[in-house]
Amino acid sequence: MTVDLDAATRFMAAHARVLDRRRFGVLLGNGDTVGLLAALDGYRNADGGYGWGLEPDLRAPESQPLAARHAFETFEEAAPLASAHAVALCDWLGSVTLPDGGLPFVLPLSSQAGTAPWFASADSTVSSLQITAAVVVAALAAARHDQAVADHPWLDRALRYCLAWCAAIEARPSAYELAFAARFLDAVHNTRPDAGSLFKRLGSFIPADGMVHVEGGTDEEFLRPLDFAPFPGTPARELFTQQVIDKDLNRLADMQEQDGGWTVDYAKISPAGVLEWRGYATVQAIQILRPNDRL
Repeated sequence: MTVDLDAATRFMAAHARVLDRRRFGVLLGNGDTVGLLAALDGYRNADGGYGWGLEPDLRAPESQPLAARHAFETFEEAAPLASAHAVALCDWLGSVTLPDGGLPFVLPLSSQAGTAPWFASADSTVSSLQITAAVVVAALAAARHDQAVADHPWLDRALRYCLAWCAAIEARPSAYELAFAARFLDAVHNTRPDAGSLFKRLGSFIPADGMVHVEGGTDEEFLRPLDFAPFPGTPARELFTQQVIDKDLNRLADMQEQDGGWTVDYAKISPAGVLEWRGYATVQAIQILRPNDRL
């Protein structure tokens, strides 16, 4: 159950894309935030958005809402260094936001090569809570050290969409909607007075063991306690006993493979995407395990 950071470092050097290698270095305290932002620039488009496979299962070049989530994650990790590209990304998101304030699951694709079927078949005219909340949570994290992002009108508009969605639900939503709604309410619980009551109602849809099967996924694809509450000291942690959290932390630590990296349990779409997800998953595992005192 002991995590081997040296093996993880070797895995990242051997197999991860440059962006995740840069993220990993910054995470371990020996990286370069200027180089990290430069690596992100390789996925940036002239319109201010991001594409080019920044989301590994969405490989078309044009800018996509979900890629914005990964960009904001990188902006957060580059703190305290801020980038003017973060505000430009907010501008782009505002330009593709739908009338109700939400973001579509995906925008029209110029190519479906190496792209997951759930992206290829999605309706670009309908707002998606899953995508909007995922992007908002990442943007709020970046906004902690970038006031221009915090003050951007797109962020407030998208935040209001997510709050309205959470207030309107009456039955258990899909697995990923449930998880990202929980993460969203966690992120705004100190700033939005209605978040507490909304979270209490949303939490009633999450089983005590935190195991929620992903509709349309593989038989083994579940969301788990750490997908809802990855970090200590948050309202979402109150949904689970410490025993449940400890069990899931043990599972995550045990997922380190012999080559030093982590992997994901959802559907494999393309060989490139699989390897890129492994680099991303390895960074994410360390990000979760360290504040939970597992390193």
